[in-house]
Amino acid sequence: MIRLSTEHGLIAVDTDVYTNIAGRAATNCFGVKGMAVRSMTDGLVHLLRREAMSKGVKVQFCDDGSIIVDLHIIVDRGVNIAAIGASIVSEVKYNVEKSTGTTVKAVNVYVDSICAD
Repeated sequence: MIRLSTEHGLIAVDTDVYTNIAGRAATNCFGVKGMAVRSMTDGLVHLLRREAMSKGVKVQFCDDGSIIVDLHIIVDRGVNIAAIGASIVSEVKYNVEKSTGTTVKAVNVYVDSICAD
């Protein structure tokens, strides 16, 4: 959780805010099928529904007040993974910084699977 002190009082931004903003920004990018999560029981990668997409996002808070965002995604078959990754990094960084005012130090994109349909 990030706490910002202003002349009007204290503002606390919860981790869920960052995960929801980052997840929505990532899934709005072309070629992204959705967010992914690896099952602890069978080790398989599963596509998350829209309401649970924040499970595919991890936010780390740095000492300098910035954050690092890790995204686990599933992409469509036949798309350029490098281009999708660059697009996601740009979109997530822009949306999180614009919405929260928090500096994003890094966005790490992990392609966990390619969807065949």
